[in-house]
Amino acid sequence: MSHAFYVYLSYGIAGLIVLALIAWVWLDGRARQAELKVLEASGLRRRSAGAASKAEDAAQ
Repeated sequence: MSHAFYVYLSYGIAGLIVLALIAWVWLDGRARQAELKVLEASGLRRRSAGAASKAEDAAQ
């Protein structure tokens, strides 16, 4: 085995780990968005959305 084998193997493993982390974050984000849709459909709103609408009402 040559030195290049270890270098390419290291880059390959690091690349797989990075791709796995990207996939995990993307899938988790989709799951959180789905949870937010369910909560908003049930009538719950975000606190920041309430503050923004109150500020708009006060400005008018």
